[in-house]
Amino acid sequence: MDKRQLISSGAPWESEVGYSRAVRVGNHVSISGTTAIKDGKVYAPTSAYHQTLAIIEIIKSSLEEAGGQLSDIVRTRIYVTDIDDWQAVSRAHGQYFGIIRPACTMVEVSRLILPDLLVEIEADAIIVD
Repeated sequence: MDKRQLISSGAPWESEVGYSRAVRVGNHVSISGTTAIKDGKVYAPTSAYHQTLAIIEIIKSSLEEAGGQLSDIVRTRIYVTDIDDWQAVSRAHGQYFGIIRPACTMVEVSRLILPDLLVEIEADAIIVD
């Protein structure tokens, strides 16, 4: 079995819940659901577009720590609290993934863990050495 690499965001609830920001096993990296929380506060609480940009930057940083890059992402899953935000979220997603074009799903959920969170994204990557 390949070595398991755990990437932490440093969030205090990682140990409480029992998860990692990302996990790499072999060439595969799974990135947990990621929200736009910066310095303990919700970033851009009224903008799904800006939250999406911030989330992708967090995902990018986690993936780089695992030895990958955004072009290694093969799937994203996007959860929004208001499906009417789909165009703003898609525009932000497309800015990063327009050429990469991973498989992608977007669904509306009733709510996320904090009321000002509008978007959550998880991703899977395969790092080709």
